[in-house]
Amino acid sequence: MKIGELAERTGVSVRALRYYEEQGLLHAERSESGQRRYTDPAVSRVRLIQQLYGAGISSASIAEMLPCMATGIASPQVLAKLHGHRASVLRQIEELQDTLGQLDTVIAGATSSHGRGTPCPPY
Repeated sequence: MKIGELAERTGVSVRALRYYEEQGLLHAERSESGQRRYTDPAVSRVRLIQQLYGAGISSASIAEMLPCMATGIASPQVLAKLHGHRASVLRQIEELQDTLGQLDTVIAGATSSHGRGTPCPPY
């Protein structure tokens, strides 16, 4: 598929896909005219890259991780980094769960106030 189709299928800009390629995160075959061509697995790879970025992981760290994700083999240093990223994601999940609990409390209060016909009190 062409770069525009990959961008459309993943919701990622063409510019970002070119950046991923520059960083060694994504590989494209080139047609005789020089156009980028991606295989279907590129869609999953771009989604994975987006998830890792969303977790706050840098492109340099992602570039280190991707080969061992494909092979299952990692150096002790990369394995230590993977454990560090995992711990960071777990902290983010805990923080998001706390935020969710607070939102649930606000929603419950607002629903109760609405049912009584009174506005929510100021926080």
